[in-house]
Amino acid sequence: MIYNRDAAVAYAQEWAYKRNPRYYNFDTLGGDCTNFISQCLYAGSGIMNYKKTFGWYYNSINDRAPAWTGVSYLYNFLIANKGTGPYAIELPLDKTQVGDIIQLSFDGSVYVHSLIVVAVNDGNIYVATHTDDYSSRALNTYIYNKVRLLHIDGVRG
Repeated sequence: MIYNRDAAVAYAQEWAYKRNPRYYNFDTLGGDCTNFISQCLYAGSGIMNYKKTFGWYYNSINDRAPAWTGVSYLYNFLIANKGTGPYAIELPLDKTQVGDIIQLSFDGSVYVHSLIVVAVNDGNIYVATHTDDYSSRALNTYIYNKVRLLHIDGVRG
């Protein structure tokens, strides 16, 4: 299956400044960024992975995989996923495409923020995210220690 980058970006731009009532708002529970990014990925993939613990799915606040809302868990799922759902490879930033996922480490050791790429223009990367809500913020306006690009390489049905 093909990852629909346009659908993921359209979802990001529609919901960047509001919350989809189908999903719990995690702003007061550590942040909503990865929950939002998972919603965008789902909009672009159309399929979840219901494997308990190591899958990637959301039914409710009490019935979801850790990868749906956790930065490191999402990374681990996307990089290691050999089953149903989206999968990714880590690439350098100069390979960024719209619909890819970026994760930031502010302290240089732990990645704590997830963003989706909504545009790439003249080498500038623009992202959307939740917690501090943005629909098209330039990546170079963030102050971070480390960055990683998760290039969504495809979707398995």
